[in-house]
Amino acid sequence: MNASRRHTERHRTDRIGWLRAAVLGANDGIVSTASLLVGVAAASASSGNILVTGVAGLVAGAMSMAAGEYVSVHSQADTEHADLSRERAELDRDPAAEQRELSGIYVARGLDPGLAQQVAQQLMAHDALAAHARDELGISVTLSARPLQAALASAASFAVGAALPLAVTALLPVGVLIPWVSGTSLVFLALLGASAARAGGANALIGAWRVTFWGALAMAITAGVGTLFGAVA
Repeated sequence: MNASRRHTERHRTDRIGWLRAAVLGANDGIVSTASLLVGVAAASASSGNILVTGVAGLVAGAMSMAAGEYVSVHSQADTEHADLSRERAELDRDPAAEQRELSGIYVARGLDPGLAQQVAQQLMAHDALAAHARDELGISVTLSARPLQAALASAASFAVGAALPLAVTALLPVGVLIPWVSGTSLVFLALLGASAARAGGANALIGAWRVTFWGALAMAITAGVGTLFGAVA
């Protein structure tokens, strides 16, 4: 075997930020819009009213997802920045104590004290703040919060997900909307769950089943509510 052959590994942790937001957005877009359409159709609404409701749900949902993701992820980013500022101040005030703290972390992870001290010393000489951010605070470049990325991924994926049941609604008569929107949306959810699982390196069947089950439950409950209000009206 050629010893000079490059050893390459494929990891998926760099996808966590946008993948989580995209899957959440697409899943919410399909489930919420399909449930909304099924619920309104169950209340015996006209085709025009159903479509207007679906479009309004798409726009409002995409904006809500973008705002919610941006605010929540920005809160995480603010916390990370505050922790880094505090750590920077502690490094300026007492670098020796911070080196002992870092050395203790490496001892707890299995290094002998002498080697841990050398590792801490060399890493702090290279980039003290980065070493403490990674090993003490658990903050890394790969997993750091990116608010704008999360907001855009969620909004775009929500719009795409919501457009799928909306397109089915636009193409079919009112009388067959409930079974068709429900059935096709479950297929969309299964494909989404499987694709997301594969992108993250997980089991595709489990991912598909998990997403499809909760989507079916949401649509069933909403259809029941729509039927109830339609009967009352």
